[in-house]
Amino acid sequence: MRRRSPRRIATVVGKVVGIVLVLVFSLFPFYWMLSTAVDPNPLGRGASWLPTGFTLKNFRFVLVDAGFLDYVKNSAVVALGTVLISGAIALLAAVAVARFRFRLRTQVLILVLLVQMVPLEALVIPLFLQARNLHLLNSMLGLIIVYLAFSLPFAIWNLRGFVAAVPKELEEAAYVDGASWPRMFRSILFPLVAPGLVATSVFSFITAWNEFIFALTFMQDSSKYTVGVGLRSFFTQNTANWGAVMAASTIIALPVVIFFVLVQRNLASGLTQGAVKG
Repeated sequence: MRRRSPRRIATVVGKVVGIVLVLVFSLFPFYWMLSTAVDPNPLGRGASWLPTGFTLKNFRFVLVDAGFLDYVKNSAVVALGTVLISGAIALLAAVAVARFRFRLRTQVLILVLLVQMVPLEALVIPLFLQARNLHLLNSMLGLIIVYLAFSLPFAIWNLRGFVAAVPKELEEAAYVDGASWPRMFRSILFPLVAPGLVATSVFSFITAWNEFIFALTFMQDSSKYTVGVGLRSFFTQNTANWGAVMAASTIIALPVVIFFVLVQRNLASGLTQGAVKG
């Protein structure tokens, strides 16, 4: 049996150690959050690596007594609405800029890209005044429209690469067989760009789910708060209920993890295929 050289063994060990360090660095915050959420005495935990016990009273307080489940429902409505609407608009816009030639096409793409360069904080006051004039304050629809403005530039640019990677010969062959443009779009183009649509959906979902500033500014009724704003209710002027904070943070993180697990297969292919032009 052929023996491995010490250099090869050292390389393998180095890779394993590197992977373990990355996993520890990535998963430790989630472990600390979850372990604090089930700790009966989170304030007295200090620097202890392990919780002092196990209890679900913090989750019961967050979901039942504090009514945090209402915030989760509001965030789900806003996030899913943002994902569905941004996906439909971005796909059609990507087809337009990738397949059709029209005046100012390059300028339009540059303007779309410039939107991503503007800090969100600089847009709070202008968007607030515009939403007030349109009577969209304290409205989930208004919040969805704001999140669309942030998610669409990335979605359009990402999907544009997918549409450009689809050979035009496939579309022309469909036309020769007598298919109309809607039929070609539904049967040929959409299945091929679906992985890219999944990748953009993840970005849109995370943007709408975790956003705080606009949700706090636009929503005046506490019953319409999203999870990011609802988490603030567990902080007081002088202290914080860390057990409830960590339990609520765990609840906030779970939908993102579940959504990512459901689409991770298409997400991996989407992120790689979108950068390659066929």
